[in-house]
Amino acid sequence: MKSERYAFILIADEKYWRRLCNRNKSSGETHAFVRKNKVGPTNAQKLLFYVKRPVMQILGVADFVERLTGAPEELWQSYGAESCFESFEEFCKFAQGREVMTFLRFRNFVEIENPKSAKALRSILGSLQGFRGGYVDSATAEQLIT
Repeated sequence: MKSERYAFILIADEKYWRRLCNRNKSSGETHAFVRKNKVGPTNAQKLLFYVKRPVMQILGVADFVERLTGAPEELWQSYGAESCFESFEEFCKFAQGREVMTFLRFRNFVEIENPKSAKALRSILGSLQGFRGGYVDSATAEQLIT
């Protein structure tokens, strides 16, 4: 039986995507993707990284470790070094005063060598207009990353 929640597609800005790639080259450790709300996977095996405009491609994949939600300051103290933010001040600016943030922790991050074009993604996922990510099954995830 296939899992309908095998992978979760995350939406990333190009700026933060580049930082994640640079950090990964210097460290094979656990990383954290930061979200401004509680939305994110609670149960997935893989994370897929969709980089939005102008790229509009899934450029990376990683093994999902866990989702942590809570007060931004507490999450930063424990896991800030795993994020792509260069300072607490930059993180606070990103958080925009929110009371709850989410850190999605992952390992074994890999950049996809030959990512699918936006046109190919549309044929697999449907319209990318207003695309917000979410869960996909294992067959769909495989189509997206191979």
